[in-house]
Amino acid sequence: MKINGNEIRVGNVIQHKNGLWVAVKTSHVKPGKGGAFAQVELRNLIEGTKLNERFRSSETVERVRLDQKDYQFLFAEGDAYTFMDQENFEQIQIDGDMLGERAAFLQDGMQVMVESFEGRPIGVKLPQHVTLEISDTEPTVKGQTASSSYKPATLSNGVRCMVPPFCGVGDRIIVDTEEVTYLRRAD
Repeated sequence: MKINGNEIRVGNVIQHKNGLWVAVKTSHVKPGKGGAFAQVELRNLIEGTKLNERFRSSETVERVRLDQKDYQFLFAEGDAYTFMDQENFEQIQIDGDMLGERAAFLQDGMQVMVESFEGRPIGVKLPQHVTLEISDTEPTVKGQTASSSYKPATLSNGVRCMVPPFCGVGDRIIVDTEEVTYLRRAD
């Protein structure tokens, strides 16, 4: 599907320079002289390289539709992660490089969305929020205000996150997997 260069949005996958690229950041620029353009930061889905491109509204790019399917995370073995198709129970292995730092948020039995292009997996979408336990944090200093100060904490998966002072070791919290930020206490 062809779209104009100024219609590229964050998360769109396009075919550009003989590769598949995902838009990471977009900004529309109207210089004082000349026509407006979209400044787009792209990341190659296969190699992981980044590229900054300018697209004018007169240019067209090929937007790629990815196949999305629900999978269940089974286990990790070395740097490979195994997922099971929920419909036909087939298993696939995905390289750890594709998941990056987000692999730490995978939990046994977690439902994920695997995106593929022409039958080849190229991305994994984790749930936006996960519940984790605080395994280590500093004690609360008396007199700190709860609204403006945060303290570092290590979560049960080994990831470090800033949490409010009232959170302690053993507390279960809900964390945003994209930003790695504290959202609220778990019920």
